[in-house]
Amino acid sequence: MITFYDCATAPSPRRARMILAEKRVDVQRVEIDLRNGEQFSETFRAVNPACTVPVLVTPGGEALCDNASIARWLEEVYPDPPLMGVDPLDRARVAEWLWRAEFEGLMAIMEVLRNSSKAMAGRALPGPHAVEQIPELAERGRARAQRFLDVLEARLADTPWLAGDTFSVADIAAFVFVEFAGWVKIAPGAEHGALASWLEAVRARPSASA
Repeated sequence: MITFYDCATAPSPRRARMILAEKRVDVQRVEIDLRNGEQFSETFRAVNPACTVPVLVTPGGEALCDNASIARWLEEVYPDPPLMGVDPLDRARVAEWLWRAEFEGLMAIMEVLRNSSKAMAGRALPGPHAVEQIPELAERGRARAQRFLDVLEARLADTPWLAGDTFSVADIAAFVFVEFAGWVKIAPGAEHGALASWLEAVRARPSASA
């Protein structure tokens, strides 16, 4: 049995949930209450000392503690449908757009939220260590996120999915970025028509509600 440590309201585990749903993998789900600090409990630290979710524990007992390792393991063990490319160039495109969605998108919103939210005071970075907020990083993150919406618009005006003709983990990461951005009042505008069509297509997939 696969055990999946989740938090229904957090963006990072949502990415893994969507992959699990796309690949139709059944798991034993354990909800971790981030709002009340359950990730810092001794019980969860024994699973992941970094105190973050998602975590996927394989049937062999190996704990995979980030989206990169979870996605790679699932792709290898459950190759159908492929979500990380089917040939060298396809896999390279997926890797490029996944990195951009993470670095230019998700990290930018994390900068905004963790450096501006009162609830995140002293927790500007995920994990067990106290890190003070830097308000200037919130301002920078907001500008980065807005620019990335324009990057997505330009790309999706030319191709149905970020890596080409096939839905991939890059689309999942970018979709979670756009929805996460709404938490800090950043959203596509009227000028983002291609992005809006892509969002509609992703939201129509069953995995979007996983």
